[in-house]
Amino acid sequence: MSRCYGPLVFRRRPPDRPVEAARRSTVGRLVLEVAGGSVVGHRYPENYDVLHLDPELPLVALADGMGDGEGSRTAGATAIGAFVAQVRAGWPAVDARRLRAATAETQLRVRRAGAALDGLTGCTLTALVAEPDGGHGWLVQLGDSRAYRLRDGLLELITVDHTMAWLGVVHGWWPADSPEAARARYQLLRYVGHPDKPEPDLLAVPLRPGDTWLLCTDGISDQLGYHRLRDLLGARQDPARTVTALLAATLTEGGDDNATAAVVRVHPSIPAAR
Repeated sequence: MSRCYGPLVFRRRPPDRPVEAARRSTVGRLVLEVAGGSVVGHRYPENYDVLHLDPELPLVALADGMGDGEGSRTAGATAIGAFVAQVRAGWPAVDARRLRAATAETQLRVRRAGAALDGLTGCTLTALVAEPDGGHGWLVQLGDSRAYRLRDGLLELITVDHTMAWLGVVHGWWPADSPEAARARYQLLRYVGHPDKPEPDLLAVPLRPGDTWLLCTDGISDQLGYHRLRDLLGARQDPARTVTALLAATLTEGGDDNATAAVVRVHPSIPAAR
């Protein structure tokens, strides 16, 4: 797995990222408690997912490389390094214009990195950035990694998969469990490294005490169904234990892909008056 600290990327390391103790970040009147981790699974010899939990900013980002070669590895590492560097350079300003510009620069860098490589150089990008005042956060989405929110017992998928499968299921071209849908899962319509440099979805989302957010690659969402995800996230364990349980569940279900998860729990920074 590639591990990223700011703009520096260490690309050759053991494939699994151990789940560390959760970090806390104060934003306005909120505290974000964050943990993440990754497992290579049983199918691939390497981990082409990249996870970034920022040690200073309220920023979580992950990427999932397309394929299992050098283009996949390079795309994920380059995308996370470039995106994080752009967000850090503009901090504390966070808005749609700046995030769109950060993603455009990320597209350019991945395209340049892939110019000398044979084959596809591309990856997904899903990120959550909280504004410094804690009023809301921004989701940045390209590809089919996902962001879920658990609020008051209801688990909702907040992002959209940029795949032909998503279009087909939404518009009734085929059933979700059909062979056609399974094949279309691998047809990404938007991703980092796409020759047309497509723009991301940018979603302003409120952050409320009691919310739990899950950012994950498809190694999580493809192997764990809705109710399993809801139950694991709703167990109200600390984020590190929740991530550990999510990753272990993917291995139990077959470990058919690299699996990466980041869990963010939202707390009030000031205890409620009695």
